[in-house]
Amino acid sequence: MNNVLAIVGRPNVGKSTFYNRLTESRKAIVDDFSGVTRDRHYGIAEWTDKSFTVIDTGGYVANSEDVFEAAIREQVHIAIEEAGAVVFLVDVTTGITDLDAAIAQILRKSKKPVYVAVNKVDNFQLQSDATEFYGLGLGEIYCISSMSGSGTGELLDEVIKNFDTEAEEENKLPVYAIVGRPNVGKSSMINALIGQERNIVTDIAGTTRDAIRIHYNQFGNEFMLIDTAGLRKKTKVRENIEFYSVMRTIKALEEADVVILMLDAVEGLESQDVNIFSLAEKNKKGIVIVVNKWDLVEKDHKTATEFIDKIKEKLAPFTDVPIVFTSVTEKQRIFKTIEAAAKVYANKTKKIQTSKLNDVLLPLIEKTPPPAIKGKHIKIKYITQINASSPMFAFFCNLPQYIKDPYKRFIENKLRENFDFEGVPVQLFFRQK
Repeated sequence: MNNVLAIVGRPNVGKSTFYNRLTESRKAIVDDFSGVTRDRHYGIAEWTDKSFTVIDTGGYVANSEDVFEAAIREQVHIAIEEAGAVVFLVDVTTGITDLDAAIAQILRKSKKPVYVAVNKVDNFQLQSDATEFYGLGLGEIYCISSMSGSGTGELLDEVIKNFDTEAEEENKLPVYAIVGRPNVGKSSMINALIGQERNIVTDIAGTTRDAIRIHYNQFGNEFMLIDTAGLRKKTKVRENIEFYSVMRTIKALEEADVVILMLDAVEGLESQDVNIFSLAEKNKKGIVIVVNKWDLVEKDHKTATEFIDKIKEKLAPFTDVPIVFTSVTEKQRIFKTIEAAAKVYANKTKKIQTSKLNDVLLPLIEKTPPPAIKGKHIKIKYITQINASSPMFAFFCNLPQYIKDPYKRFIENKLRENFDFEGVPVQLFFRQK
């Protein structure tokens, strides 16, 4: 499954506006993966029965003209390799530029589905002008306006034909993905777990770089491990290593049940780590945080506690997540990571009897009922767990529209206190009864 759509094109053709148009319907994840000098945008979009991830490759350029064009070409190459489909955005008001032609040349050689979207087509005359873009040699063109949304429906109808409705079911084992910024120790962790050195930083010419799945079956644990650690020599990626890392991480997140997010203990929790965490949470994945290179940190009896407090402060409000301190090079607490992931997977797939839910939660709700709104009293009468791949609960009440976020957080906290959903996002739905 590779439900990833990359938006490519030169600067100022409207990529970010188009991206926002696709993702706003889900109030989506407009998060930045902050590198040293550049940001990437990625989000979740939905069209008819398909949900997919959108990558905005905009802004990935430097200042000098030579580096500028080279950087655009490089990110187009990566998008082709990593995405399931590519939208090539061009600007009707400028016609075909040299940079458009250069990008088109790269896209023509790819085997990925490419859709030419001619942007800023706001009137009939411009529709006629758009026919120039057939000259790019990429087949059909789609006239759109990112600003108004016109034409985007027809484009998306075609794009989503490349995407799966839902994940394939052939694998019944838990799937864990080890993700994180480059050089936090993902490769070393995988090598330590499977007990052998694997050449995972290689360059496979001419093939799509899909995340490798490793079947792990040792010491009473059996699961599929997604390796996102390498598969490309860093010299080949150059300054695009961060962007490449983002693409790999998103693909791994799609497939995983539990995301093992590795941090560097020396550098701490950085903005890119927070964004990976947020994406995992919004995709309703189980999460384990692993703080690697703990042996390099000077510490006293308070260091770990203070480190945990800092992490939770940055991750709030979802802080009910296991945190494991490791040193992969010293082989310290490596298997604690797997134990934590197994526990989180069990929490994610846990089903609670309706009678038990009501016996435990209704007295707590009765003791602390929702605040009355405009003199109207809210009564929650019945609770049940919804059959889904992650914990979802329906609360039936007389006035669901009056239940506010603070009370929802109160209910979620009581659920977590009584039934242990550590590491798992919980969804609550309040319905009319």
